[in-house]
Amino acid sequence: MIEDKKPDNVVFNRETKKYDAALRPYATSVGAPVITTTDTIAWKNRSINKINHRLEAKYVELKAEYEKMIQEFEYNKLIFSAKFTFEPIIGEVYHLYKRENGESFLSIIAPEQCNFNSLGSFYLNTNQIWEKI
Repeated sequence: MIEDKKPDNVVFNRETKKYDAALRPYATSVGAPVITTTDTIAWKNRSINKINHRLEAKYVELKAEYEKMIQEFEYNKLIFSAKFTFEPIIGEVYHLYKRENGESFLSIIAPEQCNFNSLGSFYLNTNQIWEKI
């Protein structure tokens, strides 16, 4: 059986036996609008640049928070390993000193009132975490 030959300007799908010019992803006639691909490289580069800056800022923020937490840990470790013969009260300021033999001790006496080797003044907050003043 001889197939009915369609002209070149007619879009006919031989498999489905239907006219499907409207379903094609490309122009099918001379009068159809020009299909151009959009340039997404500039958009991608801007997006990548924005994401990189955002992630770098977040990294710097997390790194600073981590360093602060490590420093807080070190201060608390130092104070809890120091010698003191009283129970510290939450909300009060205490002073950490170092003796000549290297032993550290906690005191209520301010550095201006004595001549001990001061390591710093600390505040005991409500979470029982020592904060350097």
